[in-house]
Amino acid sequence: MGKRTIVAMPGDGIGKAVLDETIRVLDAAGFEAEYLEGDIGWEFWRKEGNPLPQRTLDLLEEHKIGLFGAITSKPKDEAFEELAPELKEKGLVYSSPIVGLRQHFGLDICARPCKTYKGNPLNFIRRGAGSDIEEPEVDVVIYRQNTEGLYGGVEWSNPPDQVYDALMTHPKFKKNFGSTPKEEISISTRIFTKKATERILRAAFEHAKKYGYKSVTVCEKPNVIRETSGMMYKMAQQMQKADYPGIELWNTNIDAQMMWLTKNPENYGVIVAGNMFGDIVSDGFAGLIGGLGFACSAQMNPDKGIAVFEPTHGSAPKYADYPVSIVNPIAMVESACMMLDYIDENAIAAKIRKAVAEVVEEGKVRTYDMMKMTGRADVVEKGAASTIQMADAIIAKL
Repeated sequence: MGKRTIVAMPGDGIGKAVLDETIRVLDAAGFEAEYLEGDIGWEFWRKEGNPLPQRTLDLLEEHKIGLFGAITSKPKDEAFEELAPELKEKGLVYSSPIVGLRQHFGLDICARPCKTYKGNPLNFIRRGAGSDIEEPEVDVVIYRQNTEGLYGGVEWSNPPDQVYDALMTHPKFKKNFGSTPKEEISISTRIFTKKATERILRAAFEHAKKYGYKSVTVCEKPNVIRETSGMMYKMAQQMQKADYPGIELWNTNIDAQMMWLTKNPENYGVIVAGNMFGDIVSDGFAGLIGGLGFACSAQMNPDKGIAVFEPTHGSAPKYADYPVSIVNPIAMVESACMMLDYIDENAIAAKIRKAVAEVVEEGKVRTYDMMKMTGRADVVEKGAASTIQMADAIIAKL
């Protein structure tokens, strides 16, 4: 294939370190691309009042594929205080640029694979029968609806009269909150639409069908959140019966799932959930495969052909100022492999994954998290690999 153009968005904190090393790995693996840097993140909020400038949206609109590092987000009041003085009178309100990116391009399908690497000292273990120590193999893919639900951004504090009056027509709101002064009420909505719910369910079932997973689990809370969670499960039942009879449909409540994922994680295949619960359960499973240093993700809009690939860890700003970067780049490298699969560069993706697996299993090069050390500036002096050294080891295996 011809040379690709990739929009590289380092973002904040450790984002630049892991993205730079990932691009080195991609180059070494033979992936030919031009990388155009896209501005996104906290510094652009502080200086421009916009953490997601239009010029970055234009780049993604044109080139379709993005690699994203990490983002810093802070509560509304803290964000306001960090604005440049000349911007504070303009009525600007901070909102997460990565959420804005998803909503702007309709990147409603989010996939987060969680798969154990053999030999990873951070893999989940449990005590089995006869006190034997077991290390179950985790191979789960979470499909998270990415643009609706609690992250949809439809919120109010001291709601406008028309919103408050509409809510007062609901008997439970009137009974439970009708005596509370309006100015003491904050409201966050959880909105599901049938179109978006159908798309994420279809993506989950198709992934299970393509890669041979035996089950799709809807992880919500339909026994309590009856309208939204209930709609998703009912639609999943109809879809499974009509189109995927060979794939089992399971139903778990998010709270129970968080217990079961440490009892029998090997039993699960593809899990699908709304925005918040998908975020929660994907972090839970990430913990079983080594933590956020191994957690990758893709967010896509197949209709527009636009996709952004990112590790699910945060920006960890305290690590960004260390003289030597200590963070684990594998989550970012794995996110790049998801990008390669998406653009049909499967052979290169497989080669990189094999190199990562060999480094992890060999165990000679381990970042501080893999050595179970506290993340301090001196961990490299104590034997942990730096971000660059881990990338070097992967490149050597290539």
